Amino acid sequence: MTIKHYFWIILITFLFGSAYPVQKIIFNESVPPILMGALRMLIVFICLIPFWKFKIPKRKYWFPLLGFAIFMGVGTNFFMNLSIYNANIVSPTIIGSQLAIPFGILFSSIFLGENVSFKKWFFILTSFFGIILISFDPELKNEKVALLLISFMAFFYGGSQVFSRYLKDLNVTQTNAFMGLTGFIILILISILFEGNLYTNIININLNSWILIMHSALLVSIVGHMSLFYLYKLYPVKKVFPFYALFPVFGILQTILIFKEMPTLIILIGGIIVIMSIYYLNQLD
Repeated sequence: MTIKHYFWIILITFLFGSAYPVQKIIFNESVPPILMGALRMLIVFICLIPFWKFKIPKRKYWFPLLGFAIFMGVGTNFFMNLSIYNANIVSPTIIGSQLAIPFGILFSSIFLGENVSFKKWFFILTSFFGIILISFDPELKNEKVALLLISFMAFFYGGSQVFSRYLKDLNVTQTNAFMGLTGFIILILISILFEGNLYTNIININLNSWILIMHSALLVSIVGHMSLFYLYKLYPVKKVFPFYALFPVFGILQTILIFKEMPTLIILIGGIIVIMSIYYLNQLD
């Protein structure tokens, strides 16, 4: 990997890490979490329309494309936002999101028939152990709901990666534009049902929150994810994906700087176990 691409992958993981503290700031400004997810997906869809051009893929891609859109655009967004919204301490949710990797490997084994070696099973179990350890931290007695919700988010993110395997021949802008459209439609309907008057909620969003929502949509969802897919075209996944373990490190550092939120010893130990487990999982073939 060239020096330029090393810096690029570090920037990508920095953007991924920023998603959590940025969204917490948005929710602290009284923006409803499901509405925020819907607006984020709408911005993604609008930005990718010129590249998609509403081209209809072959029939064999319809089911995996819909599955990807629902798991990534709806399920991942829905549970991630609710988790951050309910969390008083953001760091554990950042660490918990790493369960997406072992979930993805488990789904690949079940639905794609991919082999899971003894070493992979070991690191899958240690990653779950790290999250369980964090959940026993006395400081997190009020964070159980947030940890459960982020586990659901990881479940859906991991599942979306299985669907994406069936879509590797489609243009990434096409799959992400459809995901944005599907995510927006379903999330906006859920927001209308459970978060009150849509018009009032939207006009009450201040300029600062709109800027941060744009950050989540443009920099995290589009620049971050599109850049990652670009690097996948240049290098093997096993060369790129280990850097994914940097994103919780950047996320926690940004959380410390923004919220003055110092992780406890148990969170640090559990976080190291999870991050190292994910790193070695990504190193294995």
